[in-house]
Amino acid sequence: MPYRYRPEVLDELARHGLRPTAETSPDRLREQINDLYRIEIRRLRNRCVAGEFPTTALAGRVRELRTRYMLLSIPVAHWVEA
Repeated sequence: MPYRYRPEVLDELARHGLRPTAETSPDRLREQINDLYRIEIRRLRNRCVAGEFPTTALAGRVRELRTRYMLLSIPVAHWVEA
């Protein structure tokens, strides 16, 4: 079944270096985005532990990171056009 992704979803995916084809499953893309998010969260935590910034700044940086991964808050059924 070919998938037709919404233009705004394609834009967000491209920001993360992902360029799906019509055969690429939304579930697969969500897994990839989630993996990237988890890598960045770990990197952020490690930087905090290393003393690059205070723990009081961690929550703000996590919120900022979440805005870059807003697709994770949207159900994959809404990523494609009906």
